[in-house]
Amino acid sequence: MSRRLAEVARKVGVSEATVSRVLNEKPGVSESTRQAVLTALDVLGYERPSKLRGERARLVGLFLPELQNPIFPAFGEVVGIALAQHGYTPVLCTVTAGGISESDYLDLLLQQHVSGVVFAGGQYTQRDAPHEHYRRLIDLKLPTVVTNAPIPGLGFATVSTDDAVALEQAWGHLTQLGHERIGLVLGPADHVPSLRKLASADRLAGGTFPPELVAHSQYSLEAGQAAATRLVKAGVTAIICASDPLALGAIRAVKRAGLSVPGDISVIGFDDSALMTSTDPPLTTVRQPIEVMGRMVIDLLVAQIDGTATDPDEYFFEPELVVRGSTGPARPRV
Repeated sequence: MSRRLAEVARKVGVSEATVSRVLNEKPGVSESTRQAVLTALDVLGYERPSKLRGERARLVGLFLPELQNPIFPAFGEVVGIALAQHGYTPVLCTVTAGGISESDYLDLLLQQHVSGVVFAGGQYTQRDAPHEHYRRLIDLKLPTVVTNAPIPGLGFATVSTDDAVALEQAWGHLTQLGHERIGLVLGPADHVPSLRKLASADRLAGGTFPPELVAHSQYSLEAGQAAATRLVKAGVTAIICASDPLALGAIRAVKRAGLSVPGDISVIGFDDSALMTSTDPPLTTVRQPIEVMGRMVIDLLVAQIDGTATDPDEYFFEPELVVRGSTGPARPRV
């Protein structure tokens, strides 16, 4: 028993006496601390006392669209820590090609009577994707928070990096370096965050951005390389990408064409995910503030769970351009 008390106390950050009071249903412990202790018992694999078994562990579904892009595991870590501080346990749901679908994951989560759901990405960002399972969440009034630009009409609380500002920051940096023929590697054509970036590019171009300088792509290094190869052939001197993996693919495309980064073509990413200082060259990128965004996500979710939330809204966070070695002065393309 003493070992169990000590482990649970360390996990929650309270005294062993507090854990003992929870297990023995003694007064003088806040509800949030009580729930955190019960959650820690479940996480550590200890059986609850029989009188407490009727209470389900507080679970929150956490959807990550992929794990290859380091930004998503990093965001998941931020959200997981914030959930634990509120006494909730994240249930990780990673959607992969040929794996369990978002809809199937939701069925499993609903069977477990989860307290809420957080999406770090998913079909809600694509206009042409299925959205029926999101309607279920709305009909059930299940607390839900999504990140980065859902399709119009879903009505979820949303936490977003400002895509328009991100594009403006990257564009402004490149134009100051003398670049005029700038290409864009964006996500799929129906991807709302990418459409927001493209709309910003339209404004900066003073009309419709040249279609031949826009390449839509899936979010992978290989897809980014293929998309950037088309832009290199179109004679761009700089490429703005919608993610860091896409930017790494663009750098590979430039080098495969016998050109150099940034000597011939500058490349900018988006996210500032892990290890971008260690690439060759180190990647200039637009940083998403995932720490503050993750905490806001959980604040909004907990407010919904507690019944204190206001009307759903979209909260925009300012990105930050991080200049490294993949951008430089424009050189005329021969």
